Amino acid sequence: MTTNIAAAHRVILMSTPAFGVSTLNALIARGYNVVGLVTQPDKPAGRGLPVVPPPMKTAALALGVPVFQPSSLFSPEAIESLRATDPDLILVAAYGKFIPEEICQLAPLGAINLHPSLLPRWRGACPVVAAVLAGDSHTGLTVHFVVNEMDQGDILGQMAVPIGPQDTAEQLMARLGDMGGEFFLDTVEAWVAGRAVPQVQDGSQATWCDRMTKQQGEIDWQQPAVHISRQVRALTPWPGAFTWWQGRQLGIVEAWPDESWNGAEEPGRVFRLAGELAVATGAGALRLGQVQLSGKRIMSAEQFERGARGFSSALLGQRME
Repeated sequence: MTTNIAAAHRVILMSTPAFGVSTLNALIARGYNVVGLVTQPDKPAGRGLPVVPPPMKTAALALGVPVFQPSSLFSPEAIESLRATDPDLILVAAYGKFIPEEICQLAPLGAINLHPSLLPRWRGACPVVAAVLAGDSHTGLTVHFVVNEMDQGDILGQMAVPIGPQDTAEQLMARLGDMGGEFFLDTVEAWVAGRAVPQVQDGSQATWCDRMTKQQGEIDWQQPAVHISRQVRALTPWPGAFTWWQGRQLGIVEAWPDESWNGAEEPGRVFRLAGELAVATGAGALRLGQVQLSGKRIMSAEQFERGARGFSSALLGQRME
């Protein structure tokens, strides 16, 4: 057990996606007594598919960590089951639901969260998606206290991470998760040892991001190519950026903007640009990498074009009535 953590020998980790795996591994590696993982209930993987556990449940069971999956954290049963673990500290890494104050008060050192943005920028449910969609040059990790208002607790530490020009939200979230565990525990231990001073967030600089909807994936070809390319990267893998071709939904899985193009094709028109498939937009062109027709596998745009008559000059975005 590392000595920097003082009296916090028993830890509850609250996490659902793979983002929290590095935190769990770091806790075990440093000798913490992880008395429970709180994660969301198992859910169907898709329509008609079997129920599957969240990634964190699988990781915890493999390490012998007890798993709690309450349907509601507000129920007396959930609160009492967690109280029985007698935690000193609660750590949160993308649990995915609001955590009531009564849960936070179960641990003498309270509850501390690892958030994948540079708070107060991008408070809310999808900070990585929002950062890519907005064209931010950097995102990062913030360690802060859990309070009654989402993502508004005092900050204990931050780490900035650059966003690459081809990073998808999925890739970026995975990278932040991999970096997060050690940084999270280093910061928490520094605070417990009195080496980290909590900093109040500047609410005037706050931005907010809600959960994405399927409709937000639909491409408006009147938008600039650089915006659409960010939409493609931000919404991978869900809900996915898409358009319409011959009345069917066509996902744009990979694409790059060409802001230098200034041709006469109307927005949404597919054409050849230096021998490659591209789509005219409101400003510049979008070079197509990979696409996915509804119900089919992902393939390169060139492969798709070979089996899709007329695609190389099609006008995308038109729904059939």
